[in-house]
Amino acid sequence: MDFEPWWLIFVPVLFALGWLAARFDFRQMLRETRTLPDSYFKGLNFLLNEQPDRAIDAFVEVAKLDPETTELHFALGSLFRRRGEMERAIRVHQSLLSRSDLPEAEREHAQHELAHDFLKAGMLDRAESAFEQLKDTRYALPALRSLIRIYESEHDWPRAIEAVKTLQGLVDEPVPQIVHYYCEQAQMALAAKPFDADAAHTALDAADHAAKQAGQGESATKAAKVRTAMLRARLAQLEGDLKRERMYLESILADAPEFAGQVAEQLLANYRNAGQAAEGLDVLQKQYARYASLDLFNVVFRELRVQQGAAPAWAFARGALRHHPSLLGLDRLLEAELSSTDGSQQDQEQGPVRGADLSLLRSLIHKHTQRLDRYACRTCGFQARRYYWQCPGCNGWETYAPRRLEELE
Repeated sequence: MDFEPWWLIFVPVLFALGWLAARFDFRQMLRETRTLPDSYFKGLNFLLNEQPDRAIDAFVEVAKLDPETTELHFALGSLFRRRGEMERAIRVHQSLLSRSDLPEAEREHAQHELAHDFLKAGMLDRAESAFEQLKDTRYALPALRSLIRIYESEHDWPRAIEAVKTLQGLVDEPVPQIVHYYCEQAQMALAAKPFDADAAHTALDAADHAAKQAGQGESATKAAKVRTAMLRARLAQLEGDLKRERMYLESILADAPEFAGQVAEQLLANYRNAGQAAEGLDVLQKQYARYASLDLFNVVFRELRVQQGAAPAWAFARGALRHHPSLLGLDRLLEAELSSTDGSQQDQEQGPVRGADLSLLRSLIHKHTQRLDRYACRTCGFQARRYYWQCPGCNGWETYAPRRLEELE
């Protein structure tokens, strides 16, 4: 296309239009700026100078001068909650709810934020009431999830079960913890004085049904089945049915060998109560040969020492530590040896290694193994000496591997 000289007329026209548009935007910005309080700019200045405390005070002043700034109220409330200043966060959100002119959408938002304030402050009753008011709003789903957390913390398992069933009706996703809710009910029935066998049977039957209906992944299903089997074994033990107790415990060894260390003591006690202690030890030794673990090593070593003496126990320990080197295993071995009261026999069987030498060696090793003698949550890393089905740190279910830190590392 050829260039036409008359096109040059458009250049000053376009320039003039751009200048007018910029001037109009600048004037509009000036008019809006004049309506903002000075405290707003002071707050921005404090934020830029990394003075968050003074910035908050300035923004609070803005909120007082201009009650219409709802977004600023929400921002301040969230900021107070993150800083742990729960009283101030609650006051901010309650002041929003007290306004009669607040639009319905923002009122629901303020109610949701206030409920979280109560929850973080540990005011569970008020948090529960606040979340209940959100059931028919756009915050119904997150409110229901929060209510489930509250019921869990209160150990109100029936209401937690009902809430999870409601959640399953709203979203198509697996909720594996419902199996554990029934298991918690069964555990409470077993811990009662006297234990409630009927309630335990009912809860465990419901747990089995929930596990089949949940459509969980393989690992979650295995953990749920293991816990159910452990509780059924405990129930059979309380009812005096040694055969049924043994059946459930040995099913765990076969189906979930990684949990063998969690049931080894009870299985050994079952054989001992039936007058078959040697057969029980043999079962655990064979299990260790198939699937070694530190917890199982500890049980087998101690029982070998009781049934057969120190020499066979040490022979087992040497072979086990040779194939599965472990400072934690060696620490437990030395601890068991030092707990022996027969000092003369101990010195005679150990040869050149005397009790004082073992004590020194164990104290040195123990300092390095304390950190490793724990279970760890795969989600948040919370460490504990005992195994938990629900992490005390993040409240997640089935987040602990049934193996000590040293084995995982």
